[in-house]
Amino acid sequence: MLKEFKDFAMRGNVVDMAVGIVIGAAFGTIIKSLVADVIMPPIGMLLGGVDFANFFVTLSDGSYATLAAAKEAGAVTLNYGSFINTIISFLIVAFAIFILIKQMNKMKKTEEEAPAAPAEPPREEVLLEEIRDLLKK
Repeated sequence: MLKEFKDFAMRGNVVDMAVGIVIGAAFGTIIKSLVADVIMPPIGMLLGGVDFANFFVTLSDGSYATLAAAKEAGAVTLNYGSFINTIISFLIVAFAIFILIKQMNKMKKTEEEAPAAPAEPPREEVLLEEIRDLLKK
């Protein structure tokens, strides 16, 4: 049973999938930082110094200046600013994957367009050509 598991775990597809998951998680972290630290601050500044992470609605009693203050007080909040950040992160990841897949398909199409060796004619056709050549003689 241990040998079967080892054979399964060492198959190429499983290892490739594991590498893809690890790289995908790292890529997700990079995109999250890109959105939170690079993209959203200039957008917030253009909109008058707004921090999207602090867009929230308090569902319980009370009014709070920041999301951190509301969470510290134990208030129930609807954090739609964080949701906006998450949507932007998703769009960036989806676009990056789209570009990657598009390029992979382009390379695959180039490989497929390589000229193939000419197909051998059917046996009947070869025999007919031999008969024709014999009749000419």
